[in-house]
Amino acid sequence: MERVRNMMRLQMLNRNTWVWIPLIILVSATALSILIFAMIPVSGPKYSGAGQALLWYFFALGLQALTLTFPFSQALSVTRRDFFLGTLATAVLGSAALAVVLVVGGWIEEATNGWGTNGYMFRVPWLWQAGPVAVWLSYFVLALLLFLVGFTGATIFKRAGALAVTLVGVGVALVLVGLVFLLTRLELWAQVGQGLAALGAFGLALWGLVAIAVLAGISYLVLRRATP
Repeated sequence: MERVRNMMRLQMLNRNTWVWIPLIILVSATALSILIFAMIPVSGPKYSGAGQALLWYFFALGLQALTLTFPFSQALSVTRRDFFLGTLATAVLGSAALAVVLVVGGWIEEATNGWGTNGYMFRVPWLWQAGPVAVWLSYFVLALLLFLVGFTGATIFKRAGALAVTLVGVGVALVLVGLVFLLTRLELWAQVGQGLAALGAFGLALWGLVAIAVLAGISYLVLRRATP
């Protein structure tokens, strides 16, 4: 555990990546959204997707967590296992903190009537219907999932190069298109919609944890043979 904690400290040495850039994204996205809300001449609720900016940043964070730190960790004789566990633990803490920030942002929007402009970027109605715990879990799972998508892509790149990343991306796209084709051909979209509605935000987040476990396992297996 001490080696894992040391790896977490090593990741956090890059404060720009883990602290300052996310803060800049959060403050700027919030400020710009409030200005835009104030300029929209309607009295009804206004919604912005700017609150997702930090979530998508975690995809880039996953890429950087490997490409910027992995070679340096190997020069320090850190084992791949310790590197993986330390990096994953850092991502878990970062995702948990981000989820707290987004939940607090939703509470602020509720208390201020959408920043005084009836505009919302954190308080998504269908998500908040499940309560703040489900909201926190949903944001936590989504942030960690995006981090692992980026991290897994970077491990594949380190192991087999850009061609392998491209082929994997094309393969995933083909699988998704195939699923869409089957659902459309079999006319199952109504059942899918009903199933998603029945799961709700909390149920979807729990399935997201399964996807996280799968991606974590894949990335670790690839990382064991990756070169700095």
